Amino acid sequence: MKYIYGPVESRRLGRSLGVSLSAHKICNFDCVYCQLGSGKAFRQEDPACSNSSEVLEEFSAWYAQHQPESEKLDYVTISGLGEPTLHSSLKEVIAGIKKVSNCRVAVITNSSLIPRKEIRECLLGADLIVPSLDAVTAEAFQKIDRPSSGVKIEEIIEGLVALRKEFKGQLWLEVMLVRGINDDRAHIAALTQAIKRINPDKIQLNSPVRTTSEKDIFPIDKKQLEEIKALLGEKCEIA
Repeated sequence: MKYIYGPVESRRLGRSLGVSLSAHKICNFDCVYCQLGSGKAFRQEDPACSNSSEVLEEFSAWYAQHQPESEKLDYVTISGLGEPTLHSSLKEVIAGIKKVSNCRVAVITNSSLIPRKEIRECLLGADLIVPSLDAVTAEAFQKIDRPSSGVKIEEIIEGLVALRKEFKGQLWLEVMLVRGINDDRAHIAALTQAIKRINPDKIQLNSPVRTTSEKDIFPIDKKQLEEIKALLGEKCEIA
């Protein structure tokens, strides 16, 4: 299939059927830890994203052919090759999946467009949103996420605060920590304060363990990861 993959067993989401809204990587971040390879062209919104009807037709066909398996799904997860909020029909895709199935829908996002109210409204039909927040300073943000021009971390944080107030489902904040980039004490202290403002239902700490787009990208050690987990409190888990 072109847009549907899995189901896969996910550490974070349980048994998950993946939905990609594009057939190739389309993203406005070029994260140093990305497993899909380095992005050469940044885009804010991309007409090359798939037609929503194609995605929904493929999902409907899978769902009709895999009834016993579909009942075991924890989530249908919209993520895949790139950033799903760049897709202009994200709201329709979420609604379409729910119309033809009884599956819960999760959306994994890099948070870049969360400052825009119309994007937050597109996400409200999901059951779970997993936004990323790897940095809270402009310097760390540029080093780890390498965003397209015009994306500001201060606006992302405010957007996440607003999303928490507007969204009635589960909000699990994902934080990727890379040794020597965003793991120093001052940054962790500032990150902790930002997370308190956002008030997610869960915080999921990660550090890269698979092949990354850039060389010399290393995870932080387990002891440090546990110390940061303790700082972030009982909502935090190491994913």
